[in-house]
Formats: sequence, structure tokens, C-alpha cells
Amino acid sequence: MLYSLLTLISKWAIPSLLLVIPVYGYLKKVPVYESFVEGAEEGFTTAVKIIPFLVGMMVAISVFRASGAMDYLSQVLNPITSALGAPSEVLPLALMRPLSGSGVLGMATELMRIYGPDSFIGRVASVMQGTTDTTFFVLTVYFGSVGIKKYRYCIATGLTADITGFIASLYICNLLFR
Repeated sequence: MLYSLLTLISKWAIPSLLLVIPVYGYLKKVPVYESFVEGAEEGFTTAVKIIPFLVGMMVAISVFRASGAMDYLSQVLNPITSALGAPSEVLPLALMRPLSGSGVLGMATELMRIYGPDSFIGRVASVMQGTTDTTFFVLTVYFGSVGIKKYRYCIATGLTADITGFIASLYICNLLFR
């Protein structure tokens, strides 16, 4: 009963919002269509403004991976992460996650294909995806779109949160799945 109710709610949640929001705006005498067009125009302007930041970040990620720096860093950090109970296969995920969400998703998908989603490696990769964020992507896109240039403390805070998420995912997976 509860499952079917939740299924019904999840099926109709977005269509309901797409109907309720414009109707509410109309009842409040908001020019709904004009507001939508204005917001879309601002979104397009923002997208154009962040293109240079995205290109710079993508070039940096490509250089980091193609130069072999990621593999070298993985080898250097392997003794530390092994002591934490991290399989060496998920180390590239932990290193790339602050840089690229889609790149790490591809890496995680490859790990799942090789080891399986129910393997320890697959589970660590999945939990890591949920407990860490794309810190540099967020800083580049969101801060760049509004013109914030001084975000030194945000980098330290974001990377600290990513490291904490990585360690927490290892702890939880070792606790629950080993």
C-alpha cells in the first residue's frame, strides 16, 4: 500500500509542479510567460559567461590525466589509502572527483562493469560518489558565473569536505560490507 502510494506520488510530483507553479503565479498576477522568458535569457547569459571557465577546467583535467600525474599520485598515495582500507582501484576516483563529475561517473561505471556493483570496490565507488562533490567544478562554474575571484578558503573547505567524504565512505563500506 505504502509502496504504491510512493510510486504514485513520485510519478506525478514533477508534472504537478509544472502545473501548480504557473497557475499560482497567474493567480498572484505575475506575468508568468514573461517571467519565464526573462529567466531563460538570464540563464543563457550565465551559460555564455562560464564557457571560458569550463574550457580552462577541462583543459586542466585533460593535462592532469594525460601527463600521467594522476597515475603517479595514485601510486604515491597507495600506502596511505591501503592503511585506510581503500582498494587501489578507487584511488583515481577519489583524486578526480573534485575535478569532474562526468569523468568520475565514467570511471565508476567501468569499475562496476569489471568488478560488479555488489563488489566491495563497486560499493565504495558508489558511496564515494554520494559523499564527495566536484569542488573545482562548483567553484569554477558557480563562482565564475557571478564574478567571484577570491575563493581561497572555499577551496580548502571543499577539499576538506571531499577528504572527509572519502574517509567516511571507506569507514562505512568497511564497516558494512567487509
